[in-house]
Amino acid sequence: MSSQEHERPRPRINAEILRDIGLFGGLDDESLTILARELPTRIVEVGQTVVEEGDTSREMFVVVGGELEVVKRGPRGGEFRVALFGPGDWFGEMSILDVQPRSATVRAVAPTMLVTLSSEHVEKLLYRRDLKAYALLLMNIARELSRRLRVADGILGQFVTSVSDTYSPPKAK
Repeated sequence: MSSQEHERPRPRINAEILRDIGLFGGLDDESLTILARELPTRIVEVGQTVVEEGDTSREMFVVVGGELEVVKRGPRGGEFRVALFGPGDWFGEMSILDVQPRSATVRAVAPTMLVTLSSEHVEKLLYRRDLKAYALLLMNIARELSRRLRVADGILGQFVTSVSDTYSPPKAK
């Protein structure tokens, strides 16, 4: 095997890096240290896909550095950017909570470092070890999902109002 075929050593993270990420907010030092030691990291190069819309998997990702775009396929096959993620953001959390296919494709638009958190990690490192840390992580996920839903509701409301104003007949006086 050539030296190019060997996988690069994975970058390391520590509890301090995780402490600054909202997903891990409120977790104690011991939990953060265990997660930093056990969770795998990876580097994603520009253009590389992390998750593909429609795929199934049971892991989420935390952005330590870099930038990724979230794209949805349109009905005619085109792609539309719906979000950007940067340091401190996370994605794929729905796959930790349910077993539905991925709702979008996520790919790097800059060199990016990710931490991977699978449903097995959540069970082994949090649920079985410390129910409080497990509950905090799920609450942090729920808060972010709630925030994203509020943003989506606002966008949808603006869209419906705009379409309604554009295509509704004028009101009689």
